[in-house]
Amino acid sequence: MSVRSFPLTFQVPSDLPAGLPVLPLRRGVLLPGMVSTYLVGRSRSLSALHANHQDWLLVAAQRESSAEPEPSALLPTAVLARIIERKKTDGDAESVVLQGVARVSLTGFPQVMPHLEATWSVVKQAWPVTTDAMGMRDAFRSELERSTEVLGGEGPVRVLLSLPETLVADAVAGGLQLPEQEWHKEILTTLDPVARTEKVMVAMVRAREAIAARTSIQERVQTATRDQQREFLLRQQLKAIQEELGQGDDSDDLDRLRNRLAEAALPDEVREVTDRELARLTRLGNTSPERSVAVDWLEWIADMPWGTGTAVDVDLRALEDALDRSHHGLSDVKRQVVEHLAVRKLAGKGRADVLLLVGPPGVGKTSIGQAIADATGRKLVRVALGGLRDESEMRGHRRTYIGARPGRLVEGIRRAGTHDPVILLDEVDKLGHGPWGDPASALLEILDPEQNHHFVDRYLEVPFDLSRALFVATANDLSQIPGPLRDRMQILELSGYSLAQKTVIAREHLLDVVARNAGLTREDVSIDEAALEAAIAGWTREAGVRELQRVLGKLYRAAAVRKARGEHIEPLVVTEADLPELLGKRRFFEEEPEVTRRPGIARGLAWTPVGGDVLYVEASTFPGRGNLVLTGQLGDVMKESARAALTYVLANAEELGIPDGVLADKDVHLHVPAGSVPKDGPSAGVTLFTALASLLSNRPVRDDVAMTGEATLRGRVLPVGGIASKVLAAHRHGVRRVVLPKRNALDLDELPAEVRDTLDIVLVEHMEEVLAAALQAEPDAEGREAA
Repeated sequence: MSVRSFPLTFQVPSDLPAGLPVLPLRRGVLLPGMVSTYLVGRSRSLSALHANHQDWLLVAAQRESSAEPEPSALLPTAVLARIIERKKTDGDAESVVLQGVARVSLTGFPQVMPHLEATWSVVKQAWPVTTDAMGMRDAFRSELERSTEVLGGEGPVRVLLSLPETLVADAVAGGLQLPEQEWHKEILTTLDPVARTEKVMVAMVRAREAIAARTSIQERVQTATRDQQREFLLRQQLKAIQEELGQGDDSDDLDRLRNRLAEAALPDEVREVTDRELARLTRLGNTSPERSVAVDWLEWIADMPWGTGTAVDVDLRALEDALDRSHHGLSDVKRQVVEHLAVRKLAGKGRADVLLLVGPPGVGKTSIGQAIADATGRKLVRVALGGLRDESEMRGHRRTYIGARPGRLVEGIRRAGTHDPVILLDEVDKLGHGPWGDPASALLEILDPEQNHHFVDRYLEVPFDLSRALFVATANDLSQIPGPLRDRMQILELSGYSLAQKTVIAREHLLDVVARNAGLTREDVSIDEAALEAAIAGWTREAGVRELQRVLGKLYRAAAVRKARGEHIEPLVVTEADLPELLGKRRFFEEEPEVTRRPGIARGLAWTPVGGDVLYVEASTFPGRGNLVLTGQLGDVMKESARAALTYVLANAEELGIPDGVLADKDVHLHVPAGSVPKDGPSAGVTLFTALASLLSNRPVRDDVAMTGEATLRGRVLPVGGIASKVLAAHRHGVRRVVLPKRNALDLDELPAEVRDTLDIVLVEHMEEVLAAALQAEPDAEGREAA
């Protein structure tokens, strides 16, 4: 587009129709008073040009150059223009010279095909008679007189100074060539003539300063070049000779890269893109900033394992043996892993669901992924997702950004050097999302076997087949995983280990590991069975074995200190009596029976992301009017369960042996200890019912019972989740009787046999059965008085 700096001015004819054709400009802006030449080639634009009214039409700038010329894509302010000259060019395009006459507002679009037609109204322009406006006019004219070099000389400046105040700013803006493409659009849409004049004056001053800086730089460069010209010319000649002989380092690097790409088993679609990029790279100069970007991208393409696999034919018996050697127990989980790989073996790539291993820390989720990789001959790629908030960490960054890199999946596959690794998505429940997108949504495509065979990383911009990879995800809390993502995975729950299982795991796995970490052998420390069980029960209380490994490590480090001092000749013998000296004071004790011997105290079972736990509910009365007070940082669901429990107990007072009017002059206070920990969920319902029934009937709860389940207002007991984790927690705390919803009976199959045999598990359907199993038979006068 060519622009004249000295526009002609005309009045708006009074006989123009209310609707005129609109010529949309994909690039550039026509301002009032400008005369510009445009090449018109789009069919709708040509139609608008042919439909002009006596050489008059509207010219509107598009918001985006790539957008279609629809009404929503145009700026609301346009220019009434007059056609000065039209000329046919090659093909159907026309060259047209337009003069901008007046700024107008587009008020409607009665027609959109075959061209846009808009109704319009002239924007009234009048220079305000205020002190600020007069000051702006004088300052602008002073800057014009000092900007002759910017505007082409003194002659054009004199012409500009003769124009009205409302037109001179547009005329100057039309002659300024600025790098900011949106600046002219901003001038067009600024309707206040004073504000428009200020913006043009700022741009004019910047242009004048840029010319002065360019002149200064040119003078400095010329001075420096004069002193170095001979050396520069000689170096250029030497460089040309080296390139001619093929001795340049850059030429060698490019040849090596070309050979690597030729040897790679690239898909046809990818090879076509790389060939095109290589051809472009040869045309780029060595100093071009795009050259390093193109070379980095081609290096990544060459490094990717196209067609390189390490997986072997899965021997299911060998896999079962490997899982049995590496993990004790977990028979149901290991069975489902074998089933999953059997499906992959028979159905081919990408046909089985993604495995999601859910359980508390330390139960072996990550090590199961490693065992699968070892048994199938695959590499393991671990992708840590905890705290990830940027979607680009999964999909990669576009090459246009400085420091752009592929996503974590592509980086992991590149490090593994194989296209079929086991990809372990660790801590998938701890994904976040922020202003940079939702990484969990990116995983939807990655984990979908119908889509991931054509995964496109934003950096690579070519498809890579992820369907050959075997995905295994881990999580602590299933509720934190979005539903659509959870739907794409097969969920395997790892509840934790019993005391007997932890003892076996310590003997068969942990002792060798902690001895090696301490620089010792396993035989350097001798731990008898009683000491090992005491260490598990008294210094750990967890679902997994992570803390147990640290405790055993402390014993071996004590032996390492003695050996380093020369004191440790014989193996260090550890008995139960030695544990406080070596490990410090005991941390955990079995609950005292007296804890629940007073009416109003019940022991419940809770699920947490780190495993099951025991939860106490305490109830007491005090003078009042029958109100219910709840403390212990309880959530809304738990508060509603407490209110329902009180209603049920009072409604069935006669059957429960509760005196009439027991709360006529008293309030009830329900408290759940560990007040700093938020608590919520329906599974404490039966515990709340039992605590209130115990308090008001003056019957203590048995000291060996714990319970879980949701209770309704009619006293029905409903099933809850996390049964295996909760029962294991009860077993760890020395509980002998566990009351569970009857509809959770199938969940008991997940428990180790020694736990089921040790505990008296009572399955119930109604609160009457709960109270019969949990409360002692006779009222306790002492407890009643204390309450």
